[in-house]
Formats: sequence, C-alpha cells, structure tokens
Amino acid sequence: MGTWTWMKGGWLAAPALLVLACGDSGTATETASASGGQSTGAETSAGTNPTSTSDPSGGTVEATVGSDSNSATMATTVPTTDVSDGTTATTLTTGPGTTATTGPGMTDTGDPQTSSGVVPDTSTGSTGAVDPSAGSTGGSTGEAPPCEPGDGMGMGMVEKSFIWIASYNTNDISKVDTLTMTELARYRTGPAGENPSRTAVSADGRFVVVNNRNTGRSTMIAANEADCIDKNNNGMIDTSQNKNNLLNWDADECVRWSIVHPVAGGTASGPRGVTWTPGEWSYDECKYVNPKVWIGYLAAGNNAHFVRVDGITGMVEQTLIAAGWKGSSYAPYGAALDPQFRPWFSSLRGEFVRVNTDENPATLTRITPPNNVQSYGFTIDEDGNPWFGGCSGPVTVYDQKNQNFTTIVGTQACHRGVTADAKYVWVASNGPCGLVQIDRENRTLIKFHNTNPCSTAIGLSIDVEKNVWLVDQGGFAWKFDPENVPAMQKVVVAGSHYVYSDMTGGQLLSVLPQ
Repeated sequence: MGTWTWMKGGWLAAPALLVLACGDSGTATETASASGGQSTGAETSAGTNPTSTSDPSGGTVEATVGSDSNSATMATTVPTTDVSDGTTATTLTTGPGTTATTGPGMTDTGDPQTSSGVVPDTSTGSTGAVDPSAGSTGGSTGEAPPCEPGDGMGMGMVEKSFIWIASYNTNDISKVDTLTMTELARYRTGPAGENPSRTAVSADGRFVVVNNRNTGRSTMIAANEADCIDKNNNGMIDTSQNKNNLLNWDADECVRWSIVHPVAGGTASGPRGVTWTPGEWSYDECKYVNPKVWIGYLAAGNNAHFVRVDGITGMVEQTLIAAGWKGSSYAPYGAALDPQFRPWFSSLRGEFVRVNTDENPATLTRITPPNNVQSYGFTIDEDGNPWFGGCSGPVTVYDQKNQNFTTIVGTQACHRGVTADAKYVWVASNGPCGLVQIDRENRTLIKFHNTNPCSTAIGLSIDVEKNVWLVDQGGFAWKFDPENVPAMQKVVVAGSHYVYSDMTGGQLLSVLPQ
C-alpha cells in the first residue's frame, strides 16, 4: 500500500475449542485466559468512567445539518439475484428511496481446503473507478484533469487518526487518538438502551457511523470541530472535551445525524453491518466528495434491508431488499468495501451479499457458502477477497477470481473480528483467547499470539501508521506493529466493547486507488 496522507481535516491512505451459542448479545458467556502472555509493552490509561424529518425507508431521521445540501434520490427497479436458487426476484418501487422485492463441508487435515464457489466475479482488483452510486465531478475548465485518484496532489502529511470504540453497556463511543494513544472524547449514541456495536469511518477520517442493536438507530459523529454544527447558535461548538466529559443526548453538536431504521424488533434485527463508500471523485478539488454509507438491518418478514445513506445529511437515498434472508435470524452481520467500491454484507451463519453498485440500477448478488463457513468477523482485503472468522469454525476466504472458498488450516476455534493489511490477515480468537496471524497471499497460518491480559478479544482494525489494533471486551485495547507483535502496547478504554468492524477506516482506505 502507498503513503497515508492528510486531507482537509482527515486522513487518506494511498493505504481447547470453545463452542458458543448463536447470537451476539455482547454479554458473552465465554471465558478464556492467555497461556503465557507475550506483551511487555507500556500501558496507557485512556478512560474511566431531536428534530425529526421523514426517512424514505420508513424510519426516522434526527438531524441538524446546517447548510449541507440534501439531494436524496428516488430508487428505480432493482432486480435482486438469489444465487442459491438461480432466480431473479421482481422489484417494486414503493416510494422515494424505497424498494421491495417479491418472488421466490471442509476439514482441518493439511493443505488449505477448497470447495467450488458459486458466483463468478469478472472484475477483480483495484480499478481506480469512482463510486458508481454517487457519480463523478469533472474539471470545470475542459482541460486535462489536474489529478486522478491516488495522485495525492495538494495533500499534506498525516495530522490526525482516530479509532472509535463502542461500549455496549454504557451506550457511548470513545474517540481515541491512534498516534498518541489517548482517549480524547466520548459521545452518546442515542437517548438510552442503545447497545452500540459496529462502527465505520469515512475515507478522510472526518466522520464515524455507529450502529445501535437494541433501538435500530444509526448515529453519525464528526471527528473535528470544524465539521460540527452550532445547533443552539451560541457562537461555539458544544462537544465532549475529554473522556470524562459525556454530554447529554442531543446536546453534543458533533453528533451530526441519527436514523431510526424500521427494524423487525428486538436486538437480533438491529443494524450491524456498515461501511462507507468514498463518494465521487472531484477533479477540481482533487479529492472524493459526497460520501455514502451502506447499512444493513433486518425488517419484518425476515427481509434484510440494505440502505444507502447520504453520509453528510443522513438522508436514506435507496433501499435494496433481500427477501427470505439466510442469517440465523440476525441482521446482516458485517460489512466491507471491495476495490470496485461495492459493499459486501455477511451473515452470522448463512449467506453473504454483494451490492452491485457498478450496475444501474444496483442489484444484489446473494451467495450461500458451504455449511462450515461462519462469519462473526468479516473483512475484504486489498485484492477484493472476503475473509470470514467462524465461531466455532475455521477462518475462510472467498477467492473472487477463482470462485472458491479456502479454509485456513489450523484455525478451528471461536473467531471474532477480522482485518487485513498488505501481508497479513489478523483474527481475534476466543478459544483460546488471543490473536491469529495468517499469511494473506499464501493463506496459511503463521502464528497464534497470546495477549496478557486477554479477557475476550473482539475487534481488529488498522490505523494510519499501519499498526494493528485489537480491542478486548474487558475494557482495553492493544496496539502493535505487525512486524513486532510481542511489543504491543495496552490502552485502557472503559466499558464493555463489542466491535467487529472498521473502527479506523483502514479497510476502506486499503481498497482505494494508490
């Protein structure tokens, strides 16, 4: 990957088995301890402890967005392909931004095990294309464009980088500076009882979206005061100033918008999978603008909804529906972006979905993997290949080019979060508790690393310096150099954490043109 660069208030990368019951209650009953900890690094303490408009998908948007424009688009007919039975569902347009559809094992014994895939992908690898769901902005002079994605013209050095760690028991999210390892602020993610979990960071690092499982709410927070809005017109930005300064809901002016989705009800149906797309490339500004957010939740009738949201305004622009969702009665569980800027969503145990934003209108490709492929954790590497962390089960990768699944031998365990850098895939393990390191290209297990302490290893993400972060449910996180894992450093972040997703924006940046 290339160099990470700073851009207008953010950063850009040129970047013993334990069997658990189904579900993700956050109050995990598993217990595990490290056997022979390796870490000798320093420990840093980082914590102790609405106005409504119409949501075209049927939910509620609570937002104050100042002068930002709100250009929601009306969805057109969207055929949804279900590969499991070879049928194409009929799609009905039911209102602005809303669509509805109608219609109809491997072993751990040696070399990587493969089985035939079911969905060919004819466009793998980074293309440098802009986000098809957002369009593009050409130069205004008619001359040759001043820069292309990845050129980095007009950009300076890195100045800021954050990891956002949600705490389900305190209904808030922490902003931690990855460079200084300091918790800078905390924000409520909703009025009460939210149960926040999955997060996603925008390509420029300026915004984060956090999903709340109990209430069906998605909330967006600005990282920099320059992007916050003086809602009460008192001439200043009222926002959290440190880890102990948690403002009341609707009082923090860095909370830009909040959506309540029309979920089926109950924790299982609440939104989980979430990923940003960069938006459209502006040649005049030499950057991506108008970013989008894709969010998955489970609606009534066992219908999975995949919604495209304007990242700045919080307006739901489009909803695609997968009827008869195969996901163990849970909402789409994880999400990530591929190099063609297509969002992918996984399920806990069941199918996974690619949102074909490179087609007009957009469609869904539904893929049913072999029975032993599970997906507590989910990511996509820089080559566009999805990785799954099974619990209990192996780590598995789906090779889009060769159209097959490969299990990583020696990884049969309870796995949680997954992330990938240029060389390695990193997986959180709960049985035993620790960290799994995999050779990404050769798809072989390199080593299991103990952490000391290890409560319940949960989420993984890669920061601006290409360091890896491992978040533990026990109220702390580890930061380490991928080439020197034993020297990891511990950061205390108060709360019980249940995070699997892209907490730093590293996954998104890894698939952008370099």
